[in-house]
Amino acid sequence: MNPTGRFGSRAGAYAVFRPSYPPEAIDAALAGLGDTHALLVADVGAGTGISARLLADRCAEVIAVEPNARMRGAAEPHERVRWVDGTGESTGLADGSVDLVTICQAFHWFANNTAMQEFRRIARRRAALLQYERDESDPFTKAYGDVVRSYATDDTEALREKGLAVFSAFPGARVARHVMPLRQLLDCEGLLGRAASSSYLPTSGDTGEALQRDLVAVFDRFARDGRVDLAMCTYVLTADW
Repeated sequence: MNPTGRFGSRAGAYAVFRPSYPPEAIDAALAGLGDTHALLVADVGAGTGISARLLADRCAEVIAVEPNARMRGAAEPHERVRWVDGTGESTGLADGSVDLVTICQAFHWFANNTAMQEFRRIARRRAALLQYERDESDPFTKAYGDVVRSYATDDTEALREKGLAVFSAFPGARVARHVMPLRQLLDCEGLLGRAASSSYLPTSGDTGEALQRDLVAVFDRFARDGRVDLAMCTYVLTADW
């Protein structure tokens, strides 16, 4: 499937159940760029605007670039976020029109030289990748990951790992890497919704029902006071020129 259409049926779950990013991750993406209130940002693959709103709280304006109309439509408005229809390889923005490009939990869908050339074309100073991954040193998170892997319908998780490696070799740029913890506290509905927001997990039919049963079993096994704690690491890679 064309990645630009993968999340159309999952936009609602994505908007409600995906985690935010820790303040330290936004700090790292913006560090060294001067007065953040003067910065213009293009957030590419912006989804439902989770990262765009965090950036807009600190910056002058964020142009949220997202090709999926249903994802754009599920976004909460923000006075300093402007939405445009575009892709990683073709944002539609002018040369040098923003200070930096951010790509949050989306680079693996367009981890190629064409997209990186596009970032270099539109951004005057920096591209920053933000991406969270499960920390399976945590027992619950490992159990959740085992269920996810058993039902995954494609290789999205391998693509995410590859995307980090591709960005680490950003052509003609100085790349720095930061890693910080992130935790998402979930009730049972939240855990099911978190899985439903993933484009590579089934949501209907016998397989979808089996996935939900296995997730509920994992929740019941690990829950404390009606909650489980999903452990993650947030990776922030900055490419400067």
